[in-house]
Amino acid sequence: MDTHEWQKSSYCQEGEACLHVAVSGVAETVHLTESGDPAHSILSTTPAAFDALLRALKRNTRC
Repeated sequence: MDTHEWQKSSYCQEGEACLHVAVSGVAETVHLTESGDPAHSILSTTPAAFDALLRALKRNTRC
């Protein structure tokens, strides 16, 4: 498995329920994982699909 430079979500508090994001520069792939299982629960997607996910989440978030 490739090694990634993971960035933790700015919404993450202390604990194990944090989203981490990494980008592969060559393939322009966005990787997502969570703190509890960072080596095994990895999802990969395109930057466009990740952007669509973020837009949908922001649109449906009530603060």
